[in-house]
Amino acid sequence: MADKQISLPAKLINGGIAGLIGVTCVFPIDLAKTRLQNQQNGQRVYTSMSDCLIKTIRSEGYFGMYRGAAVNLTLVTPEKAIKLAANDFFRYQLSKDGQKLTLFKEMLAGCGAGTCQVIVTTPMEMLKIQLQDAGRLAAQRKILSAQAQLSGQGSAQPSVEAPATPRPTATQLTRDLLRSRGIAGLYKGLGATLLRDVPFSIVYFPLFANLNELGRPASGEKSPFYVSFLAGCVAGSAAAVAVNPCDVVKTRLQSLQRGINEDTYSGFLDCARKILRNEGPSAFLKGAYCRALVIAPLFGIAQVVYFLGIAETLLGLPRVQP
Repeated sequence: MADKQISLPAKLINGGIAGLIGVTCVFPIDLAKTRLQNQQNGQRVYTSMSDCLIKTIRSEGYFGMYRGAAVNLTLVTPEKAIKLAANDFFRYQLSKDGQKLTLFKEMLAGCGAGTCQVIVTTPMEMLKIQLQDAGRLAAQRKILSAQAQLSGQGSAQPSVEAPATPRPTATQLTRDLLRSRGIAGLYKGLGATLLRDVPFSIVYFPLFANLNELGRPASGEKSPFYVSFLAGCVAGSAAAVAVNPCDVVKTRLQSLQRGINEDTYSGFLDCARKILRNEGPSAFLKGAYCRALVIAPLFGIAQVVYFLGIAETLLGLPRVQP
């Protein structure tokens, strides 16, 4: 591999194509994950992923499942491109001595990729979470209003339902955050994002590379596309579940709006302590199966596009074997 040069523009294009296809396919599950993770004890609106999606369609329509998708579709191209291209770059640099990459070097390359991607991931997640969680907060207010009306029946003054809060757009959120908190407002939860994405990449990329290698033909040709897809799915779901506790904390920290009687947090450790004390250890696995269902096809599709070298074909470049 040491004598092979990588085409950075091609890797960026491949990562972008993969991200767009993957996000379009799995975004509703990601919305359910965010809403389930933000639920706190005593304030449950949804009981499961399917219950969340059904209630979302009933209250917000089919496209309610895609709230926040525009942010993801806009920023997932640079995010996935940076992640995949950075890993490829670091693997290339670490194998210049001509030796086969050791597991430690594979993990080091993954660490570098995860660190680079948070430049885009943090503001993308920050905006996406506000848009995704708005429906949960609206549903919670509606339930509490209905309960108040029932408890107020027979009283002298009938309760009045609170007016619906207008749901923000990504542009409004960005403008408000920049005005009130500056650029740092878009990077709230940066530390938690690093604690999620760096370990994810450390687990994912070496696991994928070794699983993909198992399916490589004896002739030394590249692995079939279905092997790359399955390797991406298995590695992605395993890494996703492994870092889910950090994802729960990150989601809570990046949520600007809180439901009635929901906890607020001052930082990563404060959030982790309150979740453990008030909701128990199982709360750190909230949305884990949703996240696995999101990440598995997302990275499976990503690796297929990446390994097939679609961009190299479009640009007329020679296909470099990863």
